[in-house]
Amino acid sequence: MLAVFDKFTGKPPEELGLPSMGSQRGKTRQEIMEMFKSSRPDSVVYHLSNGNFMAFSHEDENPIHPRSTVVMGDVFCIFIGSLENISDLRRHYGLSRQATEAMVVVEAYKVLRDRAPYPPDQVVKDLEGKFAFLLFDAKSTTLFAARVTSITLDRDGGMKLMWGMAGDGSLVCSDDQKIMSESCGNCSAPFPQGCIFMNSCGMISFDHPLHKVGAIAREDDNGNISSVTFQVDLYTRLPSIPRTGSAANWADATVLQGD
Repeated sequence: MLAVFDKFTGKPPEELGLPSMGSQRGKTRQEIMEMFKSSRPDSVVYHLSNGNFMAFSHEDENPIHPRSTVVMGDVFCIFIGSLENISDLRRHYGLSRQATEAMVVVEAYKVLRDRAPYPPDQVVKDLEGKFAFLLFDAKSTTLFAARVTSITLDRDGGMKLMWGMAGDGSLVCSDDQKIMSESCGNCSAPFPQGCIFMNSCGMISFDHPLHKVGAIAREDDNGNISSVTFQVDLYTRLPSIPRTGSAANWADATVLQGD
């Protein structure tokens, strides 16, 4: 899978661009799209506003963690992995037995979006399993990404999600490391496990919501930044805010950002 959003829509963290090094500079959105389509003739591309796009293919799919996609109204979603409690979720949201994981995620997002401005982690708190998804609400230009696993480490190597910054500053997300390398050069990193990202409020740790998600830069022998990783800073606790009601919940969520 692949999703590319311009820097004004995607709002990638500035730290993703730190390892930019000369000839390894990343590609533009148009170049990335053409590269993906040429390498995956079976791909489906969803063209969004401002030259942004999401693309989907079953090529090289891990059978343990299959990909699924859905478009429901103005909401686009690509899902990787599986939900262990999908039967319960289908009943809860009044969906048919044929509803896919991507459909469940979109329905959960739409219910919370339409009821009140809930914190984004409310969308995934009831989702049990090992998965990652990318969701884009075209009506509100909301980008929502998450990577959650039921175990601490991905020991089978099958659950992947990376993000990076393209040569034109666009945000790039994919489960294919080769695509990320060709699209972003060194300006890419694993999407941190147990975290969610929204272009409106940044990175939030789902497992540790009161701790900041920070970037750690690594240097090569010449002192140049060669890579950046993101992880939860368990030694820094974000201030909690007394709150009442859904509006206060949303205000609290905007504080829990990883910038």
